[in-house]
Amino acid sequence: MAPAPPSLVVTGASSGIGYAVATLAIAQGWRVFGSVRKETDAARLTAEFGDSLTPLVFDVRDESALVAAAKTVHASLGSATLNGLVNNAGIGLGGPVLHQPLDEFRAVLDTNVLGTLLASRAFAPLLGADQTFSGRKGRIVNITSIAGKIGAPFAGAYIASKFAVEGLSEVMRREFKLYGIDVVIVAPGTVDIPIWDQPEGAIGRYAVTDYGEAFDKGVRTIVKAGRRHSLQEGRCENGDEGSNRPPSTFAVCASPARAAGAGAAKACAETRDRFRHCARSWSDA
Repeated sequence: MAPAPPSLVVTGASSGIGYAVATLAIAQGWRVFGSVRKETDAARLTAEFGDSLTPLVFDVRDESALVAAAKTVHASLGSATLNGLVNNAGIGLGGPVLHQPLDEFRAVLDTNVLGTLLASRAFAPLLGADQTFSGRKGRIVNITSIAGKIGAPFAGAYIASKFAVEGLSEVMRREFKLYGIDVVIVAPGTVDIPIWDQPEGAIGRYAVTDYGEAFDKGVRTIVKAGRRHSLQEGRCENGDEGSNRPPSTFAVCASPARAAGAGAAKACAETRDRFRHCARSWSDA
């Protein structure tokens, strides 16, 4: 009997980085469970990937839905451990911190920070925190961002959330050692994904504030730069494109030459170091 394929849960798998990670994992023989929020996305992924991907319909802010999703994964894997969890789901809503509606600010923090925590809690038993499961302990990859290293105006909620996820991940890395579960961070630069279609809708929103003109100019500049200088989904920069490595090697950091200054270049170099660490860890599984 052939051994069971390695298993992976990816949150936010309907598009962008999550979709690319799921696609790469499946191409390399992994069994993927991908979270989406819409049934239409679940149907689309099922049609594209067939039995290689099991869609899990939930919002990462919904603890009860996450618990139900973990039960679905457990039923599929039986007594075997889950090999990996990629916490990728996230949102970004921009605005001046003095004026952005608090419900938006909270939504970003709840999704990006608490969503990461809730998903990790839900799947930790399957990753090996529950000692009754058999097999090598799983690993968690938290997708942060270069925004978790460098602050910029008008993205306060998103930047605060990514700084928080980086800190949370450092804590998780130490605490989860008790169970042999490795926790690593991947901090991408700009990637050519649908998120760049969203910010322009906010132009003019803060026109009556002192930040109106600067905000609109900033949005246009960010969107232009994002579309022109982002890496394409699935492309590995300064990495091992085309190599037979696990999905943790999906390198999406923009090169230092494209980054804004020495601080961004340093952050990008750190990102590649983390990818290498992640790749080594997962390839040992």
